[in-house]
Amino acid sequence: MTSILENRPALKAEMEKVAETAGYLWQKGWAERNGGNITVNITEHVDDAMRALPAISAPIAIGLTLPNLKGCWFFCKGTQKRMRDLARRPMDNGSIIRITDDCAHYEIVADNPVKPTSELPSHLAVHNYLIGKGSGYKASLHTHPIELVAMSHNPEFLKKDVLTNLLWSMIPETKAFAPRGLGIVPYMLPSSNELADATIKAIDDNYDVVMWEKHGVFAVENDIMSAFDQVDVLNKSANIYMCARSMGFIPDGMSQAQMQEISTVFNLPK
Repeated sequence: MTSILENRPALKAEMEKVAETAGYLWQKGWAERNGGNITVNITEHVDDAMRALPAISAPIAIGLTLPNLKGCWFFCKGTQKRMRDLARRPMDNGSIIRITDDCAHYEIVADNPVKPTSELPSHLAVHNYLIGKGSGYKASLHTHPIELVAMSHNPEFLKKDVLTNLLWSMIPETKAFAPRGLGIVPYMLPSSNELADATIKAIDDNYDVVMWEKHGVFAVENDIMSAFDQVDVLNKSANIYMCARSMGFIPDGMSQAQMQEISTVFNLPK
């Protein structure tokens, strides 16, 4: 069977980013077994020939009605699929879907009838919110960064912006490259609508990366590699903090004045 990626270089490039990111997640130990999810809005890369393609599945209920997604197409990691396999064969371990006109169902279009992750409704709800807000963000990432998840077991770090300021203070690049910090969502059942709603509320509070207590993070960005980058720099700071603590001392971190200087020089949000 001919892949939908053939003769579509822009779409193929997006899938290459997905595959590369999936490989990094596995290598870092952030994607055990089938852990983690990737969803990318690929609507801008859909041509008339793609729109004419028949579905390879019957319409599947999302469980939500998402009016801003009418006419949208997404690539989604498959349910029970591993990131390490997605890295090697993205079109065998994920699928391209289109949202039906009622905005309450989706159809699998290509390349294989791989059913998307069970967390798809949560991811799509976030994309629906982003489009409604006028955001240009196209990618959502859920993963399990070890050090950040470990820090979420400390109730003190779950207070608003405590962890953000601690992570920013560990190394200048964190404030520069993750300028909106880390939102916090208290523990909720994975894949639940309640978790999706709380995540959207945190994103609406101007965070690009949201910590799900004792579970993992959810990040949104322009593309999947940029979403990964934000998580990567935040987790590096968590690792620096934990390394210092393991050596027997509490790291000083940069002062508020030093972090303000970073904001000024890099023209970051105050």
